[in-house]
Amino acid sequence: MKKRLVTCHDIKGKKYNVVVDQLNFRPAVFALIFREKKILLCRLWDGYDFPGGGVQKGELLRDALKREVREETGIAVQPDTVVHVCEDFFISFPSKRKLHSILIYYLCKNPRGRAHTKNFEEEEKAYMKTAKWVDVKDVSKIKFYNGVNSVKLIQDAYTLYSK
Repeated sequence: MKKRLVTCHDIKGKKYNVVVDQLNFRPAVFALIFREKKILLCRLWDGYDFPGGGVQKGELLRDALKREVREETGIAVQPDTVVHVCEDFFISFPSKRKLHSILIYYLCKNPRGRAHTKNFEEEEKAYMKTAKWVDVKDVSKIKFYNGVNSVKLIQDAYTLYSK
């Protein structure tokens, strides 16, 4: 019997055929955080991503989002509206786990605090830098490390934020 395959991608976009039985299912949450005309983004290598990550077993989605944002940025937020949901098959960095993930993007409000790296996990220190407030008008000029249309997602969320 032939094994069923899915195509996964890594952080650099390289594609791999993976046997379905090797996949781990992982829900993940990500934040779109605005302050005036800027969005808070995590800096990775020479690009950016949204703050967020995997939901732990037994953890509520909103609690996971608050934890992940605090760990990756140092900023405290209040999750508000779900603005986008999608799924993705990818190979995580740096663990190399093969994942089938449901990605939930929240518009967050009331950002408090200053960005810092004190809560980074040890492995994150190798590729992440202090989060940065980026002008919304500049997001089309930057590189993103994720599998979504980040520019459109930011523009759509900013429209909701601005209302």
